[in-house]
Amino acid sequence: PPTEQEIITKLKELEADYNAKQYQRDRAVEYPSINDQLDEIFHKGLTEWKKTIQAVKDKHPKPTE
Repeated sequence: PPTEQEIITKLKELEADYNAKQYQRDRAVEYPSINDQLDEIFHKGLTEWKKTIQAVKDKHPKPTE
């Protein structure tokens, strides 16, 4: 069985990974639904869709390591 220190170390590692991916969770709730994205592509084209997606990415940037 793992030692208490090994458990604590692993827990810290998992917490750090979870925290580092906060931007992914923030983006996911702000992206339009797939249906809305497809509708935007159909009506406005890929360029406008890319602007919509990029705005969310800019608001929640991927952290640099």
